[in-house]
Amino acid sequence: MEIKDTYKTIVNPSEETLFKDKNSKFFGYAFPIKTEEDVKTNIEALKKQHHSARHWCYAYQIGTDPTKLKYRANDDGEPSNSAGMPIYGQIQSYDITNVLIVVVRYFGGVKLGVGGLINAYRTGAQLALEASEIVERTINIDFLITFDYANMNKVMRIIKEKNLNIIAQKLELDCQITISVRKKKASEIEAIFKALYKVDIKTIEH
Repeated sequence: MEIKDTYKTIVNPSEETLFKDKNSKFFGYAFPIKTEEDVKTNIEALKKQHHSARHWCYAYQIGTDPTKLKYRANDDGEPSNSAGMPIYGQIQSYDITNVLIVVVRYFGGVKLGVGGLINAYRTGAQLALEASEIVERTINIDFLITFDYANMNKVMRIIKEKNLNIIAQKLELDCQITISVRKKKASEIEAIFKALYKVDIKTIEH
């Protein structure tokens, strides 16, 4: 099975989008996020901006490892599963992560029914994603390589040959270099360094 080592996300917040249905207005927003704290910050800012709105429904997903994804869908007072899940459905259909989508509703006096709400929140989320620049990123694994000066040339030669990305180095009594490797190449690179005498390599857990 091929290792998936790319993911899609957005870099900047989307422009505001607007969907109208029977006098109700649905403003859509997409934000790039890394933590649940980012979710809170963005929603609090929208609540200030749209202080007279009725509902601030949202969904988010954080993470690049399919087994460790964090996600949440919030209906914020709308009927169960009529808002948060349709928004989350768009995150899934665009196959995107590290993203928060908020759809802010101003009630227009006419009830839309659950079907109407599902359509409106789904459309609001879709418009926000269409207004976003979606990029593909690689999932990288970072390794710390420790060795003495005698092995410096060997290590540097492999780094150069394999075109590896050095993200930090500390050259003191012994040498430490941190490299970042695409996930699908990680075990091959780890094996090469493990085969070197007096060179230690270990994965950095983030």
